[in-house]
Formats: sequence, C-alpha cells, structure tokens
Amino acid sequence: MFGIINFEVFLFAAILLNLTPGTDTMYIVSRSISQGRTAGIFSALGITAGVVVHTLLAAFGLSIILTQSVFLFTLIKIVGAIYLAYLGLKMIITRNTTNEQQTLPTQSNKKIFLQGMITNVTNPKVALFFLAFLPQFIHTDSGIATPIPFIVLGLTFTLTGGIWCLIMAYFSSMATTKLRGNTKVSTVLNKLTGVVFIAMGIKLLQTKPTA
Repeated sequence: MFGIINFEVFLFAAILLNLTPGTDTMYIVSRSISQGRTAGIFSALGITAGVVVHTLLAAFGLSIILTQSVFLFTLIKIVGAIYLAYLGLKMIITRNTTNEQQTLPTQSNKKIFLQGMITNVTNPKVALFFLAFLPQFIHTDSGIATPIPFIVLGLTFTLTGGIWCLIMAYFSSMATTKLRGNTKVSTVLNKLTGVVFIAMGIKLLQTKPTA
C-alpha cells in the first residue's frame, strides 16, 4: 500500500529505535527533572513536532540538499550547537525560586515546546537518519514518484516516538517531584540540566556530514 513494503518490520524497528536513548531523550528527561512533568510533556511535544518537520522535509526531498551540501550541513550543525549551548548557559546562570518552579506560565511552556522543536530540527543527524532508514521500506521500482510513503512512514515513526517521549516525561518527573520543592535542590537540578544541554551541543558538533 502506498508503495510501502514490510510495514510490520518497519513498525517493530521504529519502536526499538524510539526506545534507544539519544539526544531527544536527554532533552526530555532533563527538562522533566529540572522543571516538572508539564515542562517534560511540552518538551516531548516539541521534539515530536520537530520529527514531523523532518518527515515533511524528507518526503519532499529538501533533506537531500542538506545531505549533499557540506556547507549547509555544517551551518545547521553549528546553529543547533550554539542554540543548545545558549539554553545550557541560561539555565546555569538563572536563579530559580520555589514559587517559580511550582507555577510555570503559559509563555514558558510555549518556549519549552519551541526549544524542543528547534533542538530536533537543527540536528542534521535526524535528517540523515530519515533518509537512510525510511527508503529501506519503500518500493522504489514501482515507478511512482510520490511523497506519500515517506509521510506515512514518518508519521508512524512520529506517533510511536511521541508516545514514548510522553511516557518518559511523565515518569522521569515523578522521581524528583519532592526534590524540586527545595529551592537549593531545584537550582542544582537546573544547573545540571544546563550542563547536559551544553554537552548535547558539543556532541552535535561531532556529527559527520556522511550517513
């Protein structure tokens, strides 16, 4: 259907890949631990939105430009690393109070969502993954040039990944609910999260422009 082959195998592989810890996992868990379940959920939704963007880019061939242009690949990689470092430094420098941790304004949740999406979109490794993984389950000899197979497979991967991300956000926040009530502990958690973000930026810089 839609030129897709071995969909069952794809679904199983997608679930296994979603369960494998990576940059997105670090981001969601860090947000959940430092700011609570709501922040974790918005982080998960932001990451999921980023995957949707990558799905559309892969479906309409725009990701091919990224993989064929070393300059563009490097540019996106640097932008993503700088953004992660900025988030990390901001969390390390900013002081938090107990009240601030307990009441997160709507704008903060919106920012967390956008940060998660931007973090995912500016990771060229995700684009490389989509172009290397999805074509294995698309029947290229059918002679049908359509983005539908990419969209169907990409959204399937997004759905399974989104569910897993929400589960991570929910349970990772439970372990530190009481700890965040302590201002000092909360500040330490935020600073540790900032260090994780900076480490993520450094890791992103090590990504090579080849699949």
